[in-house]
Amino acid sequence: MAQKPTIPKGTRDFSPVETMRRQYIFDTIKRVFRLYGFAPLETPSMENLSTLMGKYGEEGDKLLFKILNSGDYAAGLTDGEVRTASKICEKGLRYDLTVPFARYVVQHQGELAFPFKRYQMQPVWRADRPQKGRYREFYQCDVDVIGTRSLLCEAELVEIVERVFRALGIRVVLKMNNRKILYGIAEVIGHADKMTDITVAIDKLDKIGLENVQAELRERGLEQEAIDRLQPILELAGTNEEKLNALRTILASSETGLEGVEELAKVFEFTAAAGVGLPLELDLSLARGLNYYTGAIFEVKALDFAIGSISGGGRYDDLTGIFGLPNLSGVGISFGADRIYDVLLGLGLFPEELNCSTRVFLANLGEAEQAASLRLLRALRDAEIPAELYPEPAKMKKQMEYANRRGIPYVVIVGSQELEEEAATVKNMRTGEQRRVPFADLATALL
Repeated sequence: MAQKPTIPKGTRDFSPVETMRRQYIFDTIKRVFRLYGFAPLETPSMENLSTLMGKYGEEGDKLLFKILNSGDYAAGLTDGEVRTASKICEKGLRYDLTVPFARYVVQHQGELAFPFKRYQMQPVWRADRPQKGRYREFYQCDVDVIGTRSLLCEAELVEIVERVFRALGIRVVLKMNNRKILYGIAEVIGHADKMTDITVAIDKLDKIGLENVQAELRERGLEQEAIDRLQPILELAGTNEEKLNALRTILASSETGLEGVEELAKVFEFTAAAGVGLPLELDLSLARGLNYYTGAIFEVKALDFAIGSISGGGRYDDLTGIFGLPNLSGVGISFGADRIYDVLLGLGLFPEELNCSTRVFLANLGEAEQAASLRLLRALRDAEIPAELYPEPAKMKKQMEYANRRGIPYVVIVGSQELEEEAATVKNMRTGEQRRVPFADLATALL
């Protein structure tokens, strides 16, 4: 009995239509990245385990896919040696694009001009439990600039977000915060030592509500007085400028907190000067990647489709320190291709032409007709119109059904009468309309 073909759980096949739609997303994002002077970078699918281990925390280490040194490497080892992963696994599939980027920068620092601007769009792997929206293999689309602390870089990332989603037709809001503000909040309520506990809790404000956040803070060891001081901060309302002014008063005793406030104010100033029209919102509950980011943090939400963040990132001051090159500050943002795909699909925003790889189909009706069709086919392709000729003469019904199943919008028919008149019959498969077009005008008529 033949084995039923399968693929590993947490991975996916992409049909031609899905692949074209995904490529449309990648091409759109890439075009914007290039517009801002970012250069492409690719790193190997596998890295040395010594590069990856310990960079993502204990839980992250458990999700690394480890690779046997070779298929039969374990054959000559004892049971005890096999159980020692370091003996048989020295490499792993990359978990993200950030650590490989840090490794690359340190390894090639003598060849790079700083600030170094790179974008990277490649798959990553995580040995996670597969579930809806969570895969073991997925793409990341990262853009980073490293080697400068200038807040102009943050403003440029805001512009990139605006241009990417405008090009895709998705209405979004960009939520912003600053790690230093979060530290300042923890400091003024008397719990700088519990910054991570506080921010992990307030990060859930939208999901579980204020009362549940307060309950979690109590569980994490905060007394009621500190929680009472925190509540009005979380409930700050008004414009971004009004929130910043309120924070200047609230965080007056925290030098770090005030530094974060002024950094955000400067980013807002830069984006206003650049004419950015993207909705920007100072969100004090935003607390992504607390062990990683050190300054501004970003998160992008779609306005017309219910889904989690579709882009996010922030400033980090010591990305390369893990590889012995400390104090090299950078800032970056990542676009979630899978979630962006879901938004575009849900809102019907994919261009119609992405539903098929061929725009024009030429029917094959016999030897003489085939010769004429080959000349027309070449003219269409010279005009960069995707076109194909049915590979063998066949009944018209069969060929039309084939074109219909492929979703090809135009069928060109060259029969004996068309040969005599040197004019093809062109059928619009979506409307059913037919017209005669001179051979010499065919490419122009179908552009």
